Amino acid sequence: MSHPLIIQGGMGAGVSSWQLANSVSQLGQLGVVSGIGLDIALSRLLQMGDLEGHVRRALDHFPIPEIAERVRQRYFVEGGVNKEDSIKPAPMFVISPGKTLTELLVVSNFVEVFLAKEGHKNPVGINYLEKVQMPCLYSIYGAMLAGVDYILMGAGIPREVPGVLDKFVKHEEATYKLNVIGATPEDNIKSVFDPKSLTEKLLPNLKRPNFLAIISSAILAITMSKKATGSVEGFIIEAPTAGGHNAPPRGNKLDDKGEPLYGPKDEPDLEKIKSLGYPIWLAGSWGSPEKLEEAKKLGVAGIQVGTLFAFAEESGFTKEVKLKAMKKVFHDDAKIFADPLASPTGFPFKVLQLEGTLSEEELYLKRKRICDMGYLRHIYKKEDGTIGYRCPSEPVDDYVKKGGAIEDTVGRKCLCNGLLANIGLAKRQKYDYVEEPLVTAGDDINQIRNLIKSEDDSYTAGDVINYLLGKK
Repeated sequence: MSHPLIIQGGMGAGVSSWQLANSVSQLGQLGVVSGIGLDIALSRLLQMGDLEGHVRRALDHFPIPEIAERVRQRYFVEGGVNKEDSIKPAPMFVISPGKTLTELLVVSNFVEVFLAKEGHKNPVGINYLEKVQMPCLYSIYGAMLAGVDYILMGAGIPREVPGVLDKFVKHEEATYKLNVIGATPEDNIKSVFDPKSLTEKLLPNLKRPNFLAIISSAILAITMSKKATGSVEGFIIEAPTAGGHNAPPRGNKLDDKGEPLYGPKDEPDLEKIKSLGYPIWLAGSWGSPEKLEEAKKLGVAGIQVGTLFAFAEESGFTKEVKLKAMKKVFHDDAKIFADPLASPTGFPFKVLQLEGTLSEEELYLKRKRICDMGYLRHIYKKEDGTIGYRCPSEPVDDYVKKGGAIEDTVGRKCLCNGLLANIGLAKRQKYDYVEEPLVTAGDDINQIRNLIKSEDDSYTAGDVINYLLGKK
């Protein structure tokens, strides 16, 4: 089986946009879209008028037209809503979502993959987080309806996903075991989705995508190789220098700057992972021609690169975010803080220090706590045996009333709203506050200096690939 040399990283909430993935794939490498928040992004894009018509064009190709039409009717606003008007929210996720959310999630994942694959025949991937479990089944099925070629997943142990792919190829019901705080093994709480519930009509033939697990240790690789519910086609070994969420260090110690302290025990045993016989890609500060050559000498399939692609012209970051970042990079002043508290997941989260974003303490304190998207909510079992949902980034009193520990709320930031603001889909809250961006990037962000000639310069995905391949 032939695999790509370079995988473009799947950077959350639309940074790895279909435009970026389409460009990378057309250039012969693996373009990857982010599968996080697509339901919310699509609903907002339609309400903003879908001015270039891309979403509606993709909807015209959805294999169950009546579902696509319901989504269009529910959210599309000709010309876009007024800036002063509130955006109609997408439903928040629960274990057993209703028809509206189920259809929106399947459709939105289809649309993103369809657009990434449009105009060429090269492979395209989609990236998910295992920590974001409740949308998982519906998201994967929507991506498979669009013919996605690779599914990548990290931030946990996604051993059930390969079996889900096997089920969905045959349009069979699939289940996904959920992490529920306070539940016992006997509870066995699962998400369940039967694709045949979408329509009584004949569903199209599907292919099974390759599954790549994003891991940080040999133990995880061995677990996936032995206990996955279906075939795994490769591993992406991600170092803690990568952007976004990182695996916590052993011991959970902090250095003198308050960042997670990684040591020799956190370094993955590459030779042990190689001995399992799977294709391997190396990620986390491997974005240079020198590192690519080093990877080849190590005998792996290639590298995954995120940060260099994240600020390319085709990525989903707004022009304002890119301009601020390029000024920092050009003056070699881009600083990353591995925040051990920011993410409601409890995983360290890399934050790029930029003016006018929630990395500034003043803006962070100005924002009222609100949880109105719920992607990172924790599921918990109440004393009466029913299920509840809470997020460490929601109002503190609400979280504590739901049985959460107050110390878990300290320093938590709303990643859901911040990441949507990164890509120009910020929500205006009822108290007249417009959500500010929260930008993530890897430690090697200043490597972008090799791609620009001035502080207001820009570059393309093609420039990144040529640079990595030593053609620039």
